[in-house]
Amino acid sequence: MISRPLRVLGVVLAVGLLGLSTVAAAPTPGSGGVRSEDVRIDVRDGPARDQPQSLDATLWLPATTGPAPAVLVAHGFGGSKQTVADEARAWAARGYVALAWSARGFGASTGQIAMNSPEYEVADAQQLVDWLAARPEVRQDAPGDPRVGVTGASYGGALALLLAGYDRRVDATIPVITWNDLGQSLFPNRAGPDPATTPAASAAAPDGVFKRAWAALFFGSGSRPAPGQEQAAPQVCGRFLPEVCAGYVAAITTGREPADLATFFDRASPASVAGRITAPTLLVQGERDTLFGLDQADATARQIAAGGGTVAVSWFAGGHDGGEPDQRTDERMQAWFDHHLAGTAGDPGNAFTYVVPSGVQARRAPTQRTITASVYPGLEAGPGTERTPVALRGDPQDVVAPAGGAPSAISSVPGLAGLAGGAAGGGSGDDEEDGDSGGSGGGSGGGGGGGGGGGASALLGRLASDLPGQAARFTTDPLPARTVVAGAPQVRVTVSSVPDRPTGEPVLFAKVYDVAAGDGAPGTRTLLGNAVSPLRLPAPGPTPTEVTVSLPAVVATLAAGHRLEVVLSTTDQAYSPAVAPAVHRIGLAGDASLSVPTVPGDVRSGTSVPLAPLVAAGVLLLGVLVAWLVARVLAVRRRRRDLEPGGALALEEDLAETPLVVRGLSKSWPSGLVAVDDVSFTVERGQVLGLLGPNGAGKTTTLRMLLGLIAPTAGELRLFGRRVVAGAPVLGRVGAFVEGAGFLPHLTGRDNLELYWAATGRPAEDAHLEEALEIAGLGAAVDRTVRTYSQGMRQRLAIAQAMLGLPDLLVLDEPTNGLDPPQIHAMREVLRSYARDGSRTVLVSSHLLAEVEQTCDHVVVMHRGKVVATGEVAELVAGGQVAVTVAPDRRDEAVSVLRGRNGVRGVEADASDAEVVLVDLGDVDRSEVVRSLVEAGFDVRGVGPRRRLEDAFLALIGEEGSS
Repeated sequence: MISRPLRVLGVVLAVGLLGLSTVAAAPTPGSGGVRSEDVRIDVRDGPARDQPQSLDATLWLPATTGPAPAVLVAHGFGGSKQTVADEARAWAARGYVALAWSARGFGASTGQIAMNSPEYEVADAQQLVDWLAARPEVRQDAPGDPRVGVTGASYGGALALLLAGYDRRVDATIPVITWNDLGQSLFPNRAGPDPATTPAASAAAPDGVFKRAWAALFFGSGSRPAPGQEQAAPQVCGRFLPEVCAGYVAAITTGREPADLATFFDRASPASVAGRITAPTLLVQGERDTLFGLDQADATARQIAAGGGTVAVSWFAGGHDGGEPDQRTDERMQAWFDHHLAGTAGDPGNAFTYVVPSGVQARRAPTQRTITASVYPGLEAGPGTERTPVALRGDPQDVVAPAGGAPSAISSVPGLAGLAGGAAGGGSGDDEEDGDSGGSGGGSGGGGGGGGGGGASALLGRLASDLPGQAARFTTDPLPARTVVAGAPQVRVTVSSVPDRPTGEPVLFAKVYDVAAGDGAPGTRTLLGNAVSPLRLPAPGPTPTEVTVSLPAVVATLAAGHRLEVVLSTTDQAYSPAVAPAVHRIGLAGDASLSVPTVPGDVRSGTSVPLAPLVAAGVLLLGVLVAWLVARVLAVRRRRRDLEPGGALALEEDLAETPLVVRGLSKSWPSGLVAVDDVSFTVERGQVLGLLGPNGAGKTTTLRMLLGLIAPTAGELRLFGRRVVAGAPVLGRVGAFVEGAGFLPHLTGRDNLELYWAATGRPAEDAHLEEALEIAGLGAAVDRTVRTYSQGMRQRLAIAQAMLGLPDLLVLDEPTNGLDPPQIHAMREVLRSYARDGSRTVLVSSHLLAEVEQTCDHVVVMHRGKVVATGEVAELVAGGQVAVTVAPDRRDEAVSVLRGRNGVRGVEADASDAEVVLVDLGDVDRSEVVRSLVEAGFDVRGVGPRRRLEDAFLALIGEEGSS
């Protein structure tokens, strides 16, 4: 039986694969008279074109009459024609003939998976172009030459590029989040200089490090049996071509790229044909992609441009690690085909666009800005990418490569970011395949802007970890200004052996962290792009060997004051490690700096919004505004009537000096629960009144009605003679702290208090801010951000906020929560002094009975929504009885004397204390009892209440009420 953790991991990986390339989209889908036709297309492929296959396809036809240009919509790995149905339908709604098909080995098509081999998948796609050439619905440029574009994401994107390289009939392409060199994508080696001046150019040395986690995800998806063969005996290779399967098995076993597999991958890579692509190509690549990074599109762009082809590049905030193309990217994809394929739009140009996180969140989602440069830097005769050297600090450090690479550092988990953030979707959802099933251009996923994946990616970036002893760290000084990284940083390091320690071929993983100070709290380290750059080096000697490292190509906004930290680790769980244990010494080389790429351009904030929804939203907001204004006018008129004599808010003259009167107050909920039941009590000026009761007694509900937050079902509350309703002006005389203060964590304590007071609209000088700050007792911490406060500090700041303006009535709910004993003592004195002059009143709700006994002079006890006792604390504690302390040898005699005293209701010896006589005073004053004993010759050592407030409280509500 499969264990639960493995089942959960399987779900994560399956969902991750399903999101691999369902990120590309263009037109908004709509029926628009679109019709579809399911077809089987027979093809012949293989090295000799003698292997018959049957491809399952759907032809989507537009509502327009007459021949139209065609779009081939290729799906992602593990998908089928179903997963790109929405994209194909949307292109048809835009006026194109769209053909979606299941590639060989996927869906209901026959054949085995050959990873976009020219002899197999590319040959099949060429025959699809032949098939379109025979369709009367498709515009023809010449006999046998249809007007056709190709788009696809990930696996489908590589097919689009390869088809354009092998078949000159392709007129335009939009490949999305795909590879340039499949061997370098799965066996990267970022050691060595790269002469290119483009932003994301990265070294591509041979003998790379196996990206086993992503490779296993691919192979696992393709290893399932073909439809109709589920009951057959399991096969190691599933639906893969035998040579692909053999290469994978060798790679996963050895951690190295087999020569045969390298040759196979070379032919399945767009790098082999990009130099001869003439079809205008828009490369759309994701900024959050640990499978096919920005460096892959960068290399393809250079190769197409070098061959004289037309190419443009767009980066978006998403990719295989989660996030869809934003609205502007979608619109550019539409415009690309509309101009280069249909000829119905102007030239979209070859500008370079990329998306930058703004560092600001709106509605808990990250916002972004689009940067547009006139061209992709380094492709044309103009200047290349701007690079800024940032000095690094750090001495050479020894790092350990553990045997077998375990334990391993964590940088990313393939598919997990997409799952956590809402994996980049866009497929139809009705396909049963698990894979990177997705669409290419033309689908429904536009405009999302990659929102979900972005937050998850940032979160996972903070969870990245390096293990002690396995990583060398080099750090910059705090950045003097906000910096935007756009591309692949570079650093030069030295690697050498360590005397008397084992050595071998270093396998290292280079990465860059954004390090933010914590403002008094622990700081944060965010791994840029969740990505690492693997490198495999020859075994070093004792003399340091210098090497240039291409770090992961990313887009990131770094705030002023943050630091960059370059880390080289010996392990990463997503890659195959060095097997033999070794120790390496790593240091900085050259000028000891980090080369940071930047691409300046024009800025457009936010994400573009379709006009129709914007207009609809505007009309809706206008309607809401008009309704609010009407309601406001009616409310003002009603308030004026209520304030007139006899109105609901009219002043009761005889209560004008009484802070609070509660009369017959009740609150019931639709469920039938009665939270407050006929509660009545009065709070006079100068009192410190404690509102006591067990959980569920109705205390907080009463306080919420007192503050106008909820309306009573029956009864009323009057503050200084005026009835309490929501927004009543008399509430301005109340300061309150009930159920949390709602501080803004990124502001200082002082800023929070000032902002709160400003929101009241009252003059700043009336706030008595310095007095409130003195009460808070936070010292210099008041100028630190609230996110760094302890619970006790937040509590004191909340009480200070309630005291702003020195209100006539101060209402506090559990004010001593989170305070230590000295702070509780100080708070006790604050509350007493606040009401001491008799002009102000304090109402405290608390569970700390001992504190109420020491702080409050009056008390109201509630139980099950009712008031069970009111009065002075001393009176409630005494309960009519006193404890008189005398010498133990004369206690029985004292009992006899007091029993003979007229008016005393009862006398008994305290069974728990040999010196105490318990006296029920009845109508006699305690001073008379003392006089009687003194006159009889007794030495009265003490007189006091018989019980504590806790005893009285339990006596009133019973033991079950206190639980």
